[in-house]
Amino acid sequence: MSQPPFSVFLDIYGYRVAIRSSLCPVLENLAQDFAFFRTEAEPADSHTIELLEGDPPYDKISDAKAVVYTPRNVSYRSGTSTIIDYSGHALGIHEPANKSFRLFSREPDFLYEAAYLFLLSQAGEALDAQHLHRVHALGISIGDSAALVLLPMGGGKSTMAASLLRYGEIGLLSDDSPLIDGQGDLHAFPLRLGILPGSEGAIPPEHLRRINRMEFGTKILVNYSYFAGRVRPRATPRLVFLGERSLAKSCSIRPATTGAALRAMIANCVVGLGLFQGMEFVFQRGPGEVFKKAIVAWARLRASWHMLRRSRSYHLVLGRDPEANARMIFDLLTAANNNYAAPQGVRSWPADSSRSDR
Repeated sequence: MSQPPFSVFLDIYGYRVAIRSSLCPVLENLAQDFAFFRTEAEPADSHTIELLEGDPPYDKISDAKAVVYTPRNVSYRSGTSTIIDYSGHALGIHEPANKSFRLFSREPDFLYEAAYLFLLSQAGEALDAQHLHRVHALGISIGDSAALVLLPMGGGKSTMAASLLRYGEIGLLSDDSPLIDGQGDLHAFPLRLGILPGSEGAIPPEHLRRINRMEFGTKILVNYSYFAGRVRPRATPRLVFLGERSLAKSCSIRPATTGAALRAMIANCVVGLGLFQGMEFVFQRGPGEVFKKAIVAWARLRASWHMLRRSRSYHLVLGRDPEANARMIFDLLTAANNNYAAPQGVRSWPADSSRSDR
């Protein structure tokens, strides 16, 4: 199979990768997703990802044995290579020694999503090695002051990010996985925003695209171009919201204990619930990898503790009105940035708390 003619180059905080494919739409989707990290020239010592349109070469790897089973795929081992079978729709061959990943499929949607998830897993592993750890949260800022909003998968982080971006003062770190360093500072990891059809609101159509996912159906993506000028590379943590949804008309907050906040960070950073970890690319390397992951977990825990010591934590109960939810977070982060006193007790924001000067 011939070499793909088109390439995209990325530098994700030192994790350098060249993505090659003859399928321009697939390559363009990935370029949009990781636009914040895109470079014009191929970085030195890059990893390579090749996306190849064609039948998976099963006959050439028939000796591979299964080592990891996930609902999405099965991971096999052949020598030093890892082979990922995506239920017959696509086949990936990862050769860590050569820093290469080749992905075969006749379905462009599978090529795109599998490549995206592989990039997330490998970038996350490389970032952990640099003591930059992903947190499953929405990360925003006003000035130098940042807030994290911890919500489960499907809890509405991206929808809230889109609502908050209507406030000109708001900067974005990431709608799903900002980074935390060893001192507890927050760093940008902006990808695309993923929203459900019908949630586009006033976002101009030139910033939107539609994808078909393997398991979860159609989703609308908001391109990086929509918020490119609003990304905050680094910010100081001030507020942490432990979020949950309700059917109430209004939203509310109450102070959270450090213990409650730490438990939430253990789930959303140390363990990484809701973050794609790519275990099929990690644990196939042998028992020593478990020990390495324990060291990583300890580093994530220390970073989380340092961040919480510098922040105020709240239980956040979101109501039915997304604008009121966004206004509450905006008001509290504005107050924190201006060093106003922290709210005490339970406070509510009514559903009609809109802002007329946006």
